[in-house]
Amino acid sequence: MRHLHTRTTPTPPGTGTARTARAPHPGRTRVAGALAAGLLCAAGLTTPALAAPGGVTAAVPAVRTVSPTSADGLALTPPMGFNNWNSTHCRAEFDQDMVEGIADLFVEKGLKDAGYQYVNLDDCWALPSRDADGKLVPDPERFPGGIKAVADYVHSKGLKLGIYTSAGTKTCDSVGFPGALGHEYSDARQFADWGVDYLKYDNCNNQGVDARSRYTTMRDALRATGRPIVYSICEWGENKPWEWASDVGHLWRTTGDISDSWGSMLSILKQNLPLAPYAGPGHWNDPDMLEVGNGGMTDTEYRSHFSMWSVMAAPLLIGSDLRTASAATFDILGNKEVVAVDQDPLGKQGSVVSSTDGRWVVAKEMRDGSRTVALFNESGTAQRIATTAAAVGLPGADAYTLRDLWRHRSSNTAGTIAATVPAHGTVLVRVSADPAWAKNPSAVELGLEGSPLVEAGRTATLTSAVTDLGRTSATRVAVTLRGPAGWTVAATGPTTAASLPTGRSLRTTWRVTAPAGTAPGTYDLALKAVYRSPTGITADAELPVRASVVVAPPAGTSPLGDLPWLSTTNGWGPVERDTSNGEEGSGDGGTLTIGGVPYARGLGVHAGSTVEYYTGTACERVTADVGLDDEKGAKGTVAFEIWADGTKVASTGVLTNAMPAQALTADVTGAQVVRLVVTDGGDGIDSDHADWADAKLSC
Repeated sequence: MRHLHTRTTPTPPGTGTARTARAPHPGRTRVAGALAAGLLCAAGLTTPALAAPGGVTAAVPAVRTVSPTSADGLALTPPMGFNNWNSTHCRAEFDQDMVEGIADLFVEKGLKDAGYQYVNLDDCWALPSRDADGKLVPDPERFPGGIKAVADYVHSKGLKLGIYTSAGTKTCDSVGFPGALGHEYSDARQFADWGVDYLKYDNCNNQGVDARSRYTTMRDALRATGRPIVYSICEWGENKPWEWASDVGHLWRTTGDISDSWGSMLSILKQNLPLAPYAGPGHWNDPDMLEVGNGGMTDTEYRSHFSMWSVMAAPLLIGSDLRTASAATFDILGNKEVVAVDQDPLGKQGSVVSSTDGRWVVAKEMRDGSRTVALFNESGTAQRIATTAAAVGLPGADAYTLRDLWRHRSSNTAGTIAATVPAHGTVLVRVSADPAWAKNPSAVELGLEGSPLVEAGRTATLTSAVTDLGRTSATRVAVTLRGPAGWTVAATGPTTAASLPTGRSLRTTWRVTAPAGTAPGTYDLALKAVYRSPTGITADAELPVRASVVVAPPAGTSPLGDLPWLSTTNGWGPVERDTSNGEEGSGDGGTLTIGGVPYARGLGVHAGSTVEYYTGTACERVTADVGLDDEKGAKGTVAFEIWADGTKVASTGVLTNAMPAQALTADVTGAQVVRLVVTDGGDGIDSDHADWADAKLSC
């Protein structure tokens, strides 16, 4: 719910790590959680004892520490459902009709059948003050029938209701709705009486009370109600809950809040992947809700987001507005084969098999002995990603059945698992040592060599490869490459082959010309192979190709802020020209400023960020003064890199906000593409606002 920004307040001794007060999405601010101990007394709180029912300070009742799996049998697979925050924030449209309408859509759109069951309320459902008896009061304008009426409606649809509060004196919204700190038993009793099935317990305004103590108290309060309630710990990963919360909650946030951008999703993915050993039935790593369908990423990126969350056995909580969601969004969210990966009852989180230059292989062991394998391309260009059945943990076999979970097609492979994966894309396959593998046609890999960058009116040369990965031969093979209307695409080599045995390829050279006057931008081409199996099954393979029509850079030295870029990714908001990154909106930055020194020109970015420029082998040098922008005070750590095609040609190492601007110069002679990259300093992307100040390209 809240973006990683603003101030850090020291935590009193013995309360764990310092907490970061994060700047929220619109309309939400945080009050520092680690305040002086005197505030605890002012609030009528003591620690470690917390308030029992009725608000009377008392020792917490002794409850046997047991894994939730064995204690209650809840969340044996990762919870699936919906959370309203990204859709509505605290706006007036968040009300009873909206929530009940989401329940209706779960049924109408097939989401319930796909496995989604929790309809979860986030912040702003209550009045800002408790009643005279210290009870929570649902907002009568938003929820005129009360929360129980909503729960009853949701239950009538065969679904479950979730609710939200914070392990502090107030929730995270700037209005400051009542938190549960000191009221755990009373609030839990209300939730149970209303028929609540799921609690999201946030971390704002926590008064510096030890995290484990706060979250354990609510666990005990929920258990004391006798109602089965899934317990979601939203502690932002600050005190490493994966190390202690398996007997406290059913899931725990491992990171700060996600936002609807490729950079944010990627950063959170990388933080969550190493935590695989801590996940299992009844205790899940939670990398935050899904952004699928919110509009900040492409459908390709959203499929990657959904694929990787499923491979990580992450909770699947829809964060988009289902009332206005596109058909493509429902297709992604409703892919039952991908959902089945997430919901596999073995409960293993996928583990990294390999990761090199943005090419990721992540494999998840399944209960039936198969492996789901994600070939994930982090980079901005298509890449071949490959592994083997042995590398992902499958036993030796003559051949394997390979099921493509997005194309919903099966094939056989001799053991190689490989694909050319589009930029920011994921190929998701389920591979098994299946004795009936021969009933499926061979897996065929399509590849395309050569640069997809085309100058209008000039001819580019590309080479396709159709390779048989199967144990059986592919026969009657034919390949085509199609371009946009008006483009010329001509083969200068063979486009057919009578037979391709295992490991053999059909290679074809193509001359591709965009007409003179074609506007710069991206254009779609399609590479397709059609073939037959020895048993007569007709099959095909497709590879979408994205070509870019580019313009040669001008001679001389140009500010990079004046030049068109090929592509950008950014960890928060868009890349800005000649201003700092600012916040989530476009054009909301200020003057580029590093160490008190202002700059009129340059680029404002946020880690992780990549900005690509076409240089067409005609340029020699990139120069810039780089550092963290002053707009976030003393916070943030980043590293700057300059890449010439696939080679890193300059870098800074880790920089902090205490450092002045660093002069960075890179020799990019002969490069076709130059990439400006900003990574986090190894500690996540919180407040990593970075400047390429006075950045110039010499050609």
